[in-house]
Amino acid sequence: MQDRRKICVVTGTRAEYGLLYWLMKEIEAGDDLELQIITTGMHLSPEFGLTYQQIEKDGFQIDRKVEMLLSSDSPVGISKSMGLGMIGFADAYADLKPDLLVVLGDRFEIFSAVSAATIARIPIAHLHGGETTEGAFDESFRHSITKMSHLHFATTEEYRNRIIQLGEQPDRVFNVGAVGTEAIRRLRLLSRDKFEESIDFKLGKHNLLITFHSVTLEKSTSETQFKNLLTVLNELEETNLIFTKSNADTDGRIINEMIDKYVVDHPDNSVAFTTLGQLRYLSAMQYMDAVVGNSSSGIIEAPSFKIGTINIGDRQRGRIKAVSVIDCRPTTDSILIAFKKLYSDSFQHNLHIVTNPYDGGGVAQKIIKVIRNMSLSGILKKKFYDT
Repeated sequence: MQDRRKICVVTGTRAEYGLLYWLMKEIEAGDDLELQIITTGMHLSPEFGLTYQQIEKDGFQIDRKVEMLLSSDSPVGISKSMGLGMIGFADAYADLKPDLLVVLGDRFEIFSAVSAATIARIPIAHLHGGETTEGAFDESFRHSITKMSHLHFATTEEYRNRIIQLGEQPDRVFNVGAVGTEAIRRLRLLSRDKFEESIDFKLGKHNLLITFHSVTLEKSTSETQFKNLLTVLNELEETNLIFTKSNADTDGRIINEMIDKYVVDHPDNSVAFTTLGQLRYLSAMQYMDAVVGNSSSGIIEAPSFKIGTINIGDRQRGRIKAVSVIDCRPTTDSILIAFKKLYSDSFQHNLHIVTNPYDGGGVAQKIIKVIRNMSLSGILKKKFYDT
């Protein structure tokens, strides 16, 4: 009997795991595939909720934990974390000997994982390549990960073409859609009452989901930008606010401290969570007027719920967006104008006809088909493709 192909999935954040969940389930269910899981980064941090425990609660076995996240969110601290990550991943790969590494996105944890895998001569499958996030240093990480990877699963045809433009072989680049839309189709989302019970918070006449991360390519702008958003939120009437906290990025703790203070000062209409988890986060979107901030979830998942997105600043600049996404500058005046547009009759009327450009349908199955059938023999021999 032929040995099962060992597929190693690396995950470093709560949001990333939520996106990968259904793909991991498909790998686990394959008789010819063996799922390996490496957790790292925020999953292993008490500050960010020790979310590796949720992975285990979901029934997955974690094969290795790579500690790399230092207490500092300064540029020096992040760089040192990346170095620790490469050391830990090198040891993990030597023990697990995966046939294929599966990674998603553009974070520094994933850059470390892929760098170590490249040296170990492990083939790499990359999800969400070819995209742009012009306000974050993740932009450079994403394209670097693309160049170290061998199989590519893009979310739109434009992004597929960009990966090919980077010199990747077209027959190894697949437009499958975004894995985040898979959960929306397959999860049984919570009713309003069950959702309110799960967060111990009552929704109001108007409700907003706030997810704001630091803009890592800009120096010391996080505090000012988020303060401007909070100023505008204070002016809204009959509006309840659900905050989810920032990632372990440069200056992320500044945002989280501001969230904590705001909720203490406004306990009647606001609540904050280090992590909601995939089920509660997606369930929340059903009952929101909009997702507000600069998270990719407002670009990729929110349009499937026919709700608005107020996308603030440059962090997601360059991404393909549905017409339900309102871009604005990180100033109080621009954010106020965005809210006026959100609640305008014309904008609200058009939400029901919004289509999500990232919804590929059956995304996990498409990826599994390639992973299962693609020959890995000789795949490490890289040849630049000239268009």
